Amino acid sequence: MSNSKNAFVTIVGRPNAGKSSLLNALVGEKIAAVSAKPQTTRTRITGVLTQGETQYVFIDTPGKHSAKNKLGEHMMKTVSDTVSDADIALLVADCTKKVSGAEKELAAAFRNRSHTALVLNKTDLLKDKSELMSIIEEYSAIHDFDEVIPVSVIERDGLDIIMKYLEKHAQEGPHYFPDDSFTDQPEKVLMAEMIREKALNNLNDEVPHGIAVTIEFLNERDTAKGEPVLDISATIYCERESHKGIVIGKGGAMLRKIGSDARADLEEFFQIKVNLDLWVKVKEGWRNKEALIKNFGLS
Repeated sequence: MSNSKNAFVTIVGRPNAGKSSLLNALVGEKIAAVSAKPQTTRTRITGVLTQGETQYVFIDTPGKHSAKNKLGEHMMKTVSDTVSDADIALLVADCTKKVSGAEKELAAAFRNRSHTALVLNKTDLLKDKSELMSIIEEYSAIHDFDEVIPVSVIERDGLDIIMKYLEKHAQEGPHYFPDDSFTDQPEKVLMAEMIREKALNNLNDEVPHGIAVTIEFLNERDTAKGEPVLDISATIYCERESHKGIVIGKGGAMLRKIGSDARADLEEFFQIKVNLDLWVKVKEGWRNKEALIKNFGLS
């Protein structure tokens, strides 16, 4: 392509600002786990969108927070590495909250970057829209952003303004991914993320951060009637024996609910009937063990 362009865009912010929801909305596919619980994103997730001559590569990062274990340290290294790699940085912030120390740190990392925009998310939650001006002033004091873009990801309001901003700063260069791809994540990673999201959304606050999901078996076959079925066997790992009982639930009810919710998402995403088997195992304190973090693909 002689006139091809690309833009590498990093999406950063504190936990729960709506970064993964924004990634999914811009790409038009659900590739990042979304939950009301903080620190849902653990690794660097790449979304790809090709529009005409231009390919946008979006990199979603874990929310900026204080690392409390080795997994947290890996997550924060991912944030700093990604900010330095991308052409354009979007700082996603919750417009209903005051500027935090984490956001000031992120803004400091932008100092040598030419293209940065502030995306003020959750405008739908503001009763008085005039409150936006004081929030914008607060953020403008910590960094000189190219643009400030108020959006409501949930209502898909303002996404077109983000895309116009990115289009303006795309550079001449090749497309690094096939034009019809929307992520660099392997299928098994997408599947594991969908299952983990449903566990996050169904479980008590003390359990989710100690959960990892791996896909153990994957096979596509035809039923006797010739209908295609995807057999998936996955293991949910938790950190404590007491958590295992919570994940399984009384009479297996919680595990069935997680499985049912995940199966619906998997079938919609992969457009095939899914037979999902879930197992639960304990790996004590895995978030502080380098070998297990690497084994779960989180390093």
